[in-house]
Amino acid sequence: MQYVSTRGGSAPQEFSQILLEGLAVDGGLAMPVSYPKVTDAELTAWRKLSYADLAFKILSKFATDIPADDLRALVKKTYTAQVYCNGRNPAQANEITPLTTLEKDLHILELSNGPTLAFKDMAMQLLGNLFEYALAKTNSELNILGATSGDTGSAAEYAMRGKRGVRVFMLSPHGKMSAFQRAQMYSLQDENIFNIAIRGMFDDAQDIVKAVSNDHAFKARQKIGTVNSINWARVLAQAVYYFKGYFAATTSNDQQVSFTVPSGNFGNVLAGHIARQMGLPIRRLVAATNENNVLDEFFRTGVYRVRKSSETYETSSPSMDISKASNFERFVYDLLGQDGAAVKALWQQVDSQGYFDLSQHPAFPETASRYGFGSGCSTHADRLQTIRETQAKYGVLIDTHTADAMKVAQEWREPGIPMLVLETALPIKFAETVKEATGQAAPRPPAFAGIEDLPQRCEVMDVNVQTVKDFITQRTGL
Repeated sequence: MQYVSTRGGSAPQEFSQILLEGLAVDGGLAMPVSYPKVTDAELTAWRKLSYADLAFKILSKFATDIPADDLRALVKKTYTAQVYCNGRNPAQANEITPLTTLEKDLHILELSNGPTLAFKDMAMQLLGNLFEYALAKTNSELNILGATSGDTGSAAEYAMRGKRGVRVFMLSPHGKMSAFQRAQMYSLQDENIFNIAIRGMFDDAQDIVKAVSNDHAFKARQKIGTVNSINWARVLAQAVYYFKGYFAATTSNDQQVSFTVPSGNFGNVLAGHIARQMGLPIRRLVAATNENNVLDEFFRTGVYRVRKSSETYETSSPSMDISKASNFERFVYDLLGQDGAAVKALWQQVDSQGYFDLSQHPAFPETASRYGFGSGCSTHADRLQTIRETQAKYGVLIDTHTADAMKVAQEWREPGIPMLVLETALPIKFAETVKEATGQAAPRPPAFAGIEDLPQRCEVMDVNVQTVKDFITQRTGL
């Protein structure tokens, strides 16, 4: 399996080559030259597999240059009950992503049983092991530069802490995350972990990461890589739980299911798109946004319009306070028939005028008809009501982002089609809003008792690319 850039300006590469990279040399994102197809016989056989064995089957179709025995060992090391036991259902830890049924054809796919209590652990734990494996092969080092709106940062740092040959430089919006999210990241004292709080929004932090990645001389000299969802391996790893959720919700391969996915940077729902392109019987992929409804606007109107930081709302589902959806470019690449030149032209329009308009493009109707996408948005009042109603009706407490998805999922339910809502995080990560909704404190796993009181280590910086570069150079000595 080889990979090319969404903007058509890079030579084909193998999986191991793109694993340690961020943006392609032309500023695009790595994509497979084609999607491997899953047969009906494979779907039947995969129903019986453990999560680790299922991950191996899927990843081996894309990571064809990694020896099978090595890849199998990596996924078995990653997906264990010991790693994924921090969530609500420790008795179900072997399932890794247990399915909670609320009522007929309405389910929550639990993705928050990992070390940082958020769905990002599902891919990040594997990415940490893949990085360590690849670096050991060449006796190399990697300096990871990432941006987070909340959960990516802690998941990456917990996955990379202590990993040989790896440093993490994680940018986050200063004062914009929940107290629990900040404590998870900033309380880490590992020597290879560096937290940088940017005086701005997530999009400002993400722009800095992209600017550094586009400085190819600096990137090469400093051995810069990324764990954001612009990293193909991370998005690919998330595709596994779509298969696992499908098998849990159905009994035969002639059944369809729909998924509703909280979405800000488009990586999580893109993983569902990958699974669907492989042949998983998905009817709808519904992207649920908060007040920052860039993606919802596109799927309704065909206009992709990014917002400035000053136009981006600070909400009670802060991990989705994003107005530039990096992974969206990958879907547009597929939508336009994998035409790299056309994709490049569209993003040049975004850079120059802040938007592009596909409403009259003949491919736009295919977002729904061919690719199954739908969308919706939610507000603070909506998520408070949804948290209350879900607890009252089903006895299940959900976090704010999952509430956004639950609200939108109700609008897209169809008779006879199971709807799976993808869980984002455990409620404790957004305790203030959960308490506002229910009047009760969210349960806290014992391992995180008093985490907000631990000493925190973080550098606060203005929105300045050179300042971040200087910080990296000083810490690496390169």
